[in-house]
Amino acid sequence: MRRLVPVLLAGALSLAACGDKPAEKKAAPATLITTIQAQQMPLEIIERTLGTLEAVNDPKIGAEIAGKIVKIAVRAGEAVSKGQLLAQIDPSDADHQATVDTAEVARLEALLLQQERVLARQSELVQKNFISKNALDEATAQRDALKNQLASAQARAGLSRNNVGKTRVVAPFSGLIEDQLVAVGDYVKLGDPLFRLVSNERLRVHLPFPESAAPRLKVGMPVRIASPLAPGGSLSGVVEDIRPTVGESNRAIDVIAGIDNPGVLKAGGSVDAAVVTGRREGAVLVPEQAVVLRPAGKVVYLIAEGKATQQVVETGAKQGGKVEIVAGLKGGETIALDGAGFLSNGAAVNIKEQPKPAAAAQPAPGTKAP
Repeated sequence: MRRLVPVLLAGALSLAACGDKPAEKKAAPATLITTIQAQQMPLEIIERTLGTLEAVNDPKIGAEIAGKIVKIAVRAGEAVSKGQLLAQIDPSDADHQATVDTAEVARLEALLLQQERVLARQSELVQKNFISKNALDEATAQRDALKNQLASAQARAGLSRNNVGKTRVVAPFSGLIEDQLVAVGDYVKLGDPLFRLVSNERLRVHLPFPESAAPRLKVGMPVRIASPLAPGGSLSGVVEDIRPTVGESNRAIDVIAGIDNPGVLKAGGSVDAAVVTGRREGAVLVPEQAVVLRPAGKVVYLIAEGKATQQVVETGAKQGGKVEIVAGLKGGETIALDGAGFLSNGAAVNIKEQPKPAAAAQPAPGTKAP
């Protein structure tokens, strides 16, 4: 048995020497990608924030005369037009006062007319030396006093007529009744609020920005606003005011922009706002998915001769799904787009051809097109 061991070992070594050769290392398959060129184009510099809408016109309509409410013509939530009746205050007292003041004007007009006649007769008598000039002066003074009394009475009569008109509470502009604060039978005093009227035709947008953004924001800069109530479009406005103080609660500056409401926005709603603070011509832009994160930082892959070369880049602002390349590209380079996240430096690539539009079917010879 011991003699058989060396023979078996020798046979095993011989078989090992005559066995299979080591397998050759296979090359990694090429990654299928699409490519795009880095483009130079204008880039808007934008500051974004979430804003709140506020109505420019939302006054509390108050009573301009004291009296009892005898009619309510509208209700909360109702749309009204400019000049439309909202409420009626009892006009009885105002009518009586207007009647009294009108009568006083008529009385003084009659007295003044009579005094003018007296003055004319006395002027003739003075010329004939039948009376003294002092009598004429006295008549003239009485005439002037009556004129002043008449002017005062006419002013009071005008106020009385205005007060009669003030018993009709009307809408100062078209809008929506937000709140009804009185009811029929209520006695209101001068200045008491009756309704709150809101107009959404012109809106003000409050845009909070951090203190660090203050040097970049100026009055007159364009603003683009998007709202869930107006999907698929944006509204244009302008920065009208920048409040000089910083909010105590949020430590933010309040930037105010004005916009015209297309009819769908509501005061109190929220909007996404973008203030255009500047514009750079010739900025290098690439799609956001072309920039991938690697240990070296943010990189794009340059594509040439079937290989991908890693290029470290610095990114800047974003615009419409594209990102600005501040450093690392000059524009015009061919870079990987779809599949960039699966690449490494020096990887082989296979570029997928973009689908071509289907050619129109040609009719067979001897046949007519339908």
